[in-house]
Amino acid sequence: MSAMKILADRCRSGKPTLAAWCGLPDPAVAGLLAREGFDAVVIDMQHGAIDFAAAIKAIPLVAAAGKPAIPRIPVGEFATASRLLDAGAAAVIAPMINSVEDARRFGGFMKYPPLGQRSWGPHAALTLSGLGPADYFAQANGMTLAFAMIETREALADLDGILAAPEIDGIFIGPSDLSIALSDGAENNPTGPTVTAAIDHALARTKAAGKFAGIFGLSGEQGGALARKGFDLVSIGTDTGFLRAGAQEVLAAAR
Repeated sequence: MSAMKILADRCRSGKPTLAAWCGLPDPAVAGLLAREGFDAVVIDMQHGAIDFAAAIKAIPLVAAAGKPAIPRIPVGEFATASRLLDAGAAAVIAPMINSVEDARRFGGFMKYPPLGQRSWGPHAALTLSGLGPADYFAQANGMTLAFAMIETREALADLDGILAAPEIDGIFIGPSDLSIALSDGAENNPTGPTVTAAIDHALARTKAAGKFAGIFGLSGEQGGALARKGFDLVSIGTDTGFLRAGAQEVLAAAR
C-alpha cells in the first residue's frame, strides 16, 4: 500500500497513529526516524528549522520506509500545503486556524474541485502513490488529510463550524498554545486542568462530527494515554528530545 494512503486508512479504521516529530533541518533525520517503529513522521516547518526545500527532500525518505509524512506549515502559508501534497505528503497540519474562514481557506488548497481549489501538478505524488493521473485525481481528496490546529479561544468558540467545513478532515490540538491562550498569557501549563477540559471537549465534538482528532503529546507516556483516550494522530516525542534522551542514557551508562 502507498505510504500516502496509510494515514487516511488508519484514521478511518480507528487505529491510532503514533508519530515522531521532526524539527531538525537535515532530511536524513526524518528518514531515520521513519525506519523506527513510528507510524508516521511530522515535519515541522512552523517552529522547526525545516524549510520547504528540506521538507520536500524528507517526504520521499519517509515514504521509502513505508510511512506517511505529515508536514506542519508556517502560520497562514496555505499555498505551501498544495506544494507539499504535490511532493507526496500524506497530510498537512495548519497552525492557528481560528475560524471557519481560516479552515476553508486552508482546506481549499488541500482539496481538488469541486471540494476545493487545489491546482493540478502532483509531480512526486504520482510516483510515491503508484497511481496514474486519473486515479490520483479521483482518490486524492480522500487520501490526503487536512488537519486544522486548534490552539486559541477563538478556535474553541468556532470549533463546531471548523469541524463542519467540508474541506477539513480533522483537527490537531496544540496544548501549549492553548494553555497560553486560555490563561490570557499567564502560564504555559499544557497538562493543567483547564487545558485538559478543553482537550476533552474538543475531542468529543470532533468525534461527534465524524472527523479525525490529532494532538501534540509531550512524551511517550502522555502520547500513549491520549491515543487510548481516542485521538487518531498523536505525536510521542521530538527528534531533539530523542537526541538528548539518548545522550543522557549513554553518558549515565559510561559514568
